[in-house]
Amino acid sequence: MIGDNITTGHWIFAAVFMVLFVIYLAWSYQKDAPVHKTFFPSGSIYFLLGILTLIFLIFIFARVF
Repeated sequence: MIGDNITTGHWIFAAVFMVLFVIYLAWSYQKDAPVHKTFFPSGSIYFLLGILTLIFLIFIFARVF
């Protein structure tokens, strides 16, 4: 089986890495928040929602047809 050689140490490393990575991402986002407001005005949320809606519709049509 594929996961037979994954030890407890691997799982501990993965958990610690994930927690530290998420903490670093949150810290980095907070540090860059003023820049985000400058370069990404409030209208960009509609663009993101449009892209997500398009992906959702493609997924639905691919399942139906």
